[in-house]
Amino acid sequence: MGYPENELNRIRERAREIRRDSIYMIHKAGAGHPGGSLSAADLLAALYFRELRIDPQHPQWPDRDRFILSKGHGCPALYAALCARGYFGREQLDTLREYHSMLQGHPDMRKTPGLDMSSGSLGNGLSCGLGMAMAARCLKKDFRVYVLLGDGECEEGEVWEAAMAAAHHRMSQLTAIVDINGLQLTGPTCEVMNLGDLNAKFRAFGWSAIEIDGHCIEEILHAFDYARETEGPVAILAHTIKGKGVSFMENQVDWHGKAPNEEETRRALAEIMQA
Repeated sequence: MGYPENELNRIRERAREIRRDSIYMIHKAGAGHPGGSLSAADLLAALYFRELRIDPQHPQWPDRDRFILSKGHGCPALYAALCARGYFGREQLDTLREYHSMLQGHPDMRKTPGLDMSSGSLGNGLSCGLGMAMAARCLKKDFRVYVLLGDGECEEGEVWEAAMAAAHHRMSQLTAIVDINGLQLTGPTCEVMNLGDLNAKFRAFGWSAIEIDGHCIEEILHAFDYARETEGPVAILAHTIKGKGVSFMENQVDWHGKAPNEEETRRALAEIMQA
């Protein structure tokens, strides 16, 4: 793959910042979803600091790439990425989930600069992304559309309706990224609703698929390169760890949607910054 080490380190540092700010925001708000925010941090860092063609000074630039966080409960990590990228000031991070805040508990495109789609109702994101990719084709635009889904979210039937349509229409500008951390609200995905072989499923629906370590920046960048060079829609299946970067949160379903207390926050931030 051969990416410059300074580029890899730059993105790793951004991922660390995203994890730090996610924990800070969730603690201050007293509510949120740390597990899935931490598992997606490396993917978001690679998207916002290398892959996406965007301009924070012009959030509605017509030719920008589009990104949808379909697993909308992981929005603290997305807000941290948007802030670091320059869409709004750090003072906004203090307002997560407050009434009238631009940073709501699930993404609201009417409030937050840099958001291309509201989300929260699981299963909708890939359909919205497909619509954007089809619009790009109709308008003869070359912008790309990326949708980040949770693995538990792939239990929703609408995901597979969108997958079938995307393959039928050969939507090369559409990339799905699945954050496969193995846990959802009530337990392991394999026990709640066994997803089986997601690679085989996407391929059966007509997609190309690539499996990666979702915490290895080099593999993430390679997957994005592969998606851009491949005809038809591509699914990037990113194997991750829920709560990645905080030892007492890793692979613990209890941290799906719970805010850390003062002592837990102190421990979490120390671990993240020392990693």
